[in-house]
Amino acid sequence: MSTHNKINVAVIGATGYTGLDLILMLSKHPRVSIQNLCATKNLGKKITFFDKRIKKNLPPISSVNKINWNNLDLVFLSLPDGEAQKLIKSRFLTNKKLKFIDLSADFRIKNPEIYKKFYKIKHEAKSFIKDSLYSIPEFNRNEIKKFRIISNPGCYSTSIQIPLIPLIKNNAIKNYDITIDSKSGYSGAGKNIKKKFAHKNLYSSIYAYNTKNHRHICEIDQQIFRFTKKKINFSFNPYLLPTFRGILTSIYFYSKNGCSGKFLRNCLIKFFKKSKFIRILNLNTQLGSGNILNTNYCEISICETRIKNKFIIFSALDNLIKGASGQAIQNMNIMFKFPEDLGLR
Repeated sequence: MSTHNKINVAVIGATGYTGLDLILMLSKHPRVSIQNLCATKNLGKKITFFDKRIKKNLPPISSVNKINWNNLDLVFLSLPDGEAQKLIKSRFLTNKKLKFIDLSADFRIKNPEIYKKFYKIKHEAKSFIKDSLYSIPEFNRNEIKKFRIISNPGCYSTSIQIPLIPLIKNNAIKNYDITIDSKSGYSGAGKNIKKKFAHKNLYSSIYAYNTKNHRHICEIDQQIFRFTKKKINFSFNPYLLPTFRGILTSIYFYSKNGCSGKFLRNCLIKFFKKSKFIRILNLNTQLGSGNILNTNYCEISICETRIKNKFIIFSALDNLIKGASGQAIQNMNIMFKFPEDLGLR
């Protein structure tokens, strides 16, 4: 187990975009010792073969069978949906101190029937859902230490929930007729993007997809209800952009009881006053994803429109970091009582 004030970690699913960003940050983290990097292909290769940014001498790619589970404190799972649940099920009881951070959707949805409906996969580890916490740290810092399985949220969902939940909690916006547009870099689709998207000029065009039933809708519904006890009526339109990383989300809504833009902005400032990674910009600030690339920050701007009481929230984050690996490290830091921003500055 952990030695010299460091925790021993393994990354399973090491060679995808998210896995590589995760390893890059973990390799620089002063309280982490990487014991295993696992994948199903390219066994024996060095991680630097996949990512020249990683400078540290790390263990070569190995199969999961090579892991000494009793030597680990934490496992990061960056796997296709359906795979993490099987692995956690097989290992949860063998080492009672071992913790897991799952970057797939396997433990995001509390109701296994809803998971099956959206992901077309039967949940193989239902009995362990109760041991998991869906965690955007800004909303549940105090709960993280109590759980052995942390479910890392989806990237779109993170960019949407961070600005919306505080405003809904404050009863500041109308809960219906909300339109959400999210535009993501193509890394969000993973390395198998060409199997998922066959449209023309993939890397030089904008593409709208999956308007009716995007998978992240069920987790947004679930988490908004969990924190606000309200159901909101929204449509969600995702787009793929010809840029590698970054998300810009636009949320169109009406304020309630004539709440001004200044009031809405102050709600967010108050809610996130202890959150190092949330930046609330001045009212009516133009916003893109440029400032947040390769960081764990989420930038938010509230803008007035020409229509009375109608506003747009712009929310920008890096889908591979605050939307995935950076948020996972933020969760890890809280889990092991490290400073929340350690290794993420």
